[in-house]
Amino acid sequence: MLPVNNDFNLNVTSEIGNLKALLVHSPDSGLGKVVPSKAQDWLFEDIVHLDTMRRKEYDYYIKLLMYFLDPDKIKGKLSEIDSAASDRAFFKPDNAGFHNSDKVIEIQTLLSDILQQADIRKKLVASVCAIENCTYRLQLQLIDTDPVELAKIFISGSLSDDTMIFAPIPNLIFTRDIGIAINNYMLLNKPAKKARSRETLLVRYIFFNHPLFAAYRENILEIPDTVQHFLRPGEDQEEKTTLEGGDVMMVSPQHLLIGCSERTSISGANEAIKLLFANNVVNKVTIVKIPHKRDYMHIDTVFTQVKRDTWVMLKSLSITEAGQPENEPINWFADKKDKDKPEIVQFTKGQQPRTFDHLEDLLTDISKNELGCTGEVKFIYSGNNEFPFDAREQWTDSCNLLALKDGVVLGYDRNNKTVEAFKKTGFKVLNVKSVLQKLENDELDPATMKDTLILMPSAELSRARGGFHCMSMPLTREAL
Repeated sequence: MLPVNNDFNLNVTSEIGNLKALLVHSPDSGLGKVVPSKAQDWLFEDIVHLDTMRRKEYDYYIKLLMYFLDPDKIKGKLSEIDSAASDRAFFKPDNAGFHNSDKVIEIQTLLSDILQQADIRKKLVASVCAIENCTYRLQLQLIDTDPVELAKIFISGSLSDDTMIFAPIPNLIFTRDIGIAINNYMLLNKPAKKARSRETLLVRYIFFNHPLFAAYRENILEIPDTVQHFLRPGEDQEEKTTLEGGDVMMVSPQHLLIGCSERTSISGANEAIKLLFANNVVNKVTIVKIPHKRDYMHIDTVFTQVKRDTWVMLKSLSITEAGQPENEPINWFADKKDKDKPEIVQFTKGQQPRTFDHLEDLLTDISKNELGCTGEVKFIYSGNNEFPFDAREQWTDSCNLLALKDGVVLGYDRNNKTVEAFKKTGFKVLNVKSVLQKLENDELDPATMKDTLILMPSAELSRARGGFHCMSMPLTREAL
């Protein structure tokens, strides 16, 4: 059971304020059951090696988060946590040695907690069984299952004897996508793909029923579908109302970015804006429409914020390349000229919409006019803006960074050219293993660290097509 935290405060007003609490999900056994024939359907790009992903990659992420957010749980205990005898107990939600932090919050723990309530357990079992088309006898069996074990079954899709009863939900490690904290509100998503239906259902039950969020129950927003959506013909509804958290960024206290991408529709953005304005959550929303390509799944795969005056991004989607000479035939075809150009429209409550020609213009405006930057706004480009490294490294999440605080960010160690670009911009680059040891030995202090890129091991994590921005749902950040 997650300890009761009377000081918990749902409040996110930026992408870069000091991170104080977030929701994560460590790789579960379901990731080790993704098969090639279903990988695309389950939205995974490749087959991962689960033990390597856990022990040699994701565990470092959790340890680093603990030193920054909840140091009392880890300081002085690193050797014990890393020992073979502990067998990773610190990282296992169903183990007595689990960290059970109320700042680095594991979604499986929250699910186990709400399943302790008999009425919630019955309702959620019935809902999951309806989605997964289970037999009635299986439904009765699940209702009588221990809550801790039942939470694992709902997430992994397998019983305790490893029998698969429905598909895993491997994308649950990308907690950003299932919801986004906007000031002291929580906006829940509407996923584009059927593979994410169960995780969306589980998260909805968690936010509406867990004591941690009891004070914010009236602040949970769910995006409605368009009126009479059920009358649309056909199964493939291109105009579906969809929105995923990787397409939502809280860039300043009254300003939200929403990407329209492969996963978030114009209809989804439209309904979100109406909902946010009606509830006075923010007064400004900017839509950034990017090409509907697997390369650019969400806007946080093409840009994220590093510090007040610095952003990392893919340049081919920022300032438009110089056009062909006017006498070139291609210039007569608008779809060829503009097919990869983002469309950017800003909506301010009670005012006429405003457009931006380039991403740099929008992000510069945010840094200068909303975050108080007086100097030059800097852009660090994926792959150091060198072909073919720009596209290669964007594919392995060079632009998908998580800020622990203003100027201290986490990224993958494999994106060498992007690392070079960070160094040119004046950032220190440190390996997570050395950072953890220095934090343990009091040679580094999170409070005084600045302008630092911390490199995380990524051979298996990068196969899942998501970086640390994807693998985090900030719940509390300090105001800038």
